[in-house]
Amino acid sequence: MRPTFNKVHDHFKLNGIPFSFEALKEMANSFIIKGEFFEKETGSFLSDWLDDNDFIQAKTSGSTGKPKTIRLSKEAMVNSAIATGAFFKLKPGNTALLCLPATYIAGKMMLVRALILGLELDTVKPSTTPVFSTTKHYDFCAMIPAQVEHTLDKLETIETLIVGGAPINQTLKEKITPLKTKVYETYGMTETITHIAVKQLNNINKDEKCHAEIVEAFLFQTLPNITISQNKKGCLVIDAPQLIATQITTNDLVRLHSKTSFQWLGRVDNVINSGGVKLFPEQIEAKLQSKIESRFFIASIEDKTFGEQVVLVIEAEHNTLNSSVFEDLNTLETPKKVYTISSFIETTSGKINRKKTLALFKK
Repeated sequence: MRPTFNKVHDHFKLNGIPFSFEALKEMANSFIIKGEFFEKETGSFLSDWLDDNDFIQAKTSGSTGKPKTIRLSKEAMVNSAIATGAFFKLKPGNTALLCLPATYIAGKMMLVRALILGLELDTVKPSTTPVFSTTKHYDFCAMIPAQVEHTLDKLETIETLIVGGAPINQTLKEKITPLKTKVYETYGMTETITHIAVKQLNNINKDEKCHAEIVEAFLFQTLPNITISQNKKGCLVIDAPQLIATQITTNDLVRLHSKTSFQWLGRVDNVINSGGVKLFPEQIEAKLQSKIESRFFIASIEDKTFGEQVVLVIEAEHNTLNSSVFEDLNTLETPKKVYTISSFIETTSGKINRKKTLALFKK
């Protein structure tokens, strides 16, 4: 029988305890009244999930504009959970760890996956350094890059880990490579009910794959029943009828390899046109990531000759970089100016607000 949002899977457990539909309602209310802040968030979401409405309210992160609250169909969230379960071969009784807040979609969907797929879900206090059992085996978990960075020595207790919410820098990818844990970078947004595609970062047996298969493995692969295309600007267009009724046109520039696989290049609103050459800040940042300890980003300023020129913005009191930092960059990619600022302006979800931060230097 196909799972539905108004039923709790027989194998579902929360912190080791099985719950019926009604018992889970009571537990949710208890969390709201007596729980810690993160438990109140969990209780609030569960209460919404178990009510009579066929939708829930969710907040967008604000990374591409002003944060807003949108409605998501519960049926679509069930479909998303089933697609994730199918892709990662999750089975009833598998164990999962929730270390993300239920405020945003990533945390909400970990709860939905457990409810729909029959997972045994443990919850811990959300933090950049989450504390969880290193003796218990977990089949599935979702984290943000900062959490991965701070728990590298504990991750091998997790079978499959999905990482999203922010780009994974090259230095962290190198640290992930030797782990036994299968780690996947995710691509998605609140509107698509978390990830619609994933990219495996490690544990790819190159000896058993031909070259074409190796290349394909390092691309983003869409989940079941999701296809992709591009618009005239080269931005990704997502067709996910089981998640959302209309196509979603993103601001992400991509290189398509098939209707179900792509390479992410960067955001169209960040692209720098210098002397007629398109430069992708995210790709330049990847080359610099291991060489700059502070947070930073690549942006541009107007230039009479080239139209735009690259600049580097660092979260630091002073610029202490030497020219060797830029040795892997070509002439156009090399920053013509370096700006420093003690603290970046951030979105409500803690991401760097590039536009507003850069605007401080133009006043």
